[in-house]
Amino acid sequence: MTATSQASFSVKRPPKKPTNAERRSREYLTAHEVDHVMAAARKAGRHSCRDVALILLMYRHGLRVAEAVSLRWDAVNLQAGLLHIHRIKKGQPAVHPLRGPELRALRQLRRQYPDTPYLFVSERGGPLTARAVRHIVLRAGKVAGLPFPIHPHMLRHACGFYLANKGIDTRAIQQYLGHCNIQHTVRYTALTPHRFTQFWED
Repeated sequence: MTATSQASFSVKRPPKKPTNAERRSREYLTAHEVDHVMAAARKAGRHSCRDVALILLMYRHGLRVAEAVSLRWDAVNLQAGLLHIHRIKKGQPAVHPLRGPELRALRQLRRQYPDTPYLFVSERGGPLTARAVRHIVLRAGKVAGLPFPIHPHMLRHACGFYLANKGIDTRAIQQYLGHCNIQHTVRYTALTPHRFTQFWED
């Protein structure tokens, strides 16, 4: 076979996917950006009530996708305002308080989807898939006009950075997020800008 015929049979490799660092400069959202994403979710899709509640709970409770889609109503106490969270990756389970915005979102969600054991369900009545959650978050980010594509785990990071910026104790953040290793928590406190506010006096 000649060099020409060999070239004609060469297989083109698919273009290399950009890395996360090439797509965006950071892997978390600010509280302001999360508000924009939730506002966008209210306008996008036929299940805005579900999608807003999903984004809100993932953000405020630092939920991983697998933790969010497995949430059941028997883990929610609307009267006492409590959420029982079972962490994956050998994380410690915890009971989180639910505040006003979450309680309102969950009550509305319960009214709209009364006949399912899961909080976040598909049109068929089963729990949302991880792929569906990624699509919901990505779409909301686009509608919000964010300059980079977002993914669900950025909401968990947003929770960690928000708590660190408030000056919450690192051990408390570790327990809240269910980290086995505190080194996974330290990255949030290490990047908070409040440590540097007194460096310059002008």
